[in-house]
Amino acid sequence: MKQLPKFNLILIACCVLIIVVGFALMAGEPSGATEYNPDIFSFRRITVGPMMALAGFVLMIVAILFPKRGDKNDDAKQ
Repeated sequence: MKQLPKFNLILIACCVLIIVVGFALMAGEPSGATEYNPDIFSFRRITVGPMMALAGFVLMIVAILFPKRGDKNDDAKQ
């Protein structure tokens, strides 16, 4: 089993950070049974946060599958 190169691990760490920021943007005060909080439908919580988290997950796949430089020659030798 091959280990991921250092560059891929750095990309994965950045993707995890993007995902965490996306989930943090979705966080906030909830609406309760006694009071209504209109902030639950804000642009940040409905659009920006989920899109950032989704982008983080998609970039995570790219970061895992991203080939290291010179990988074409290594595959041809095997």
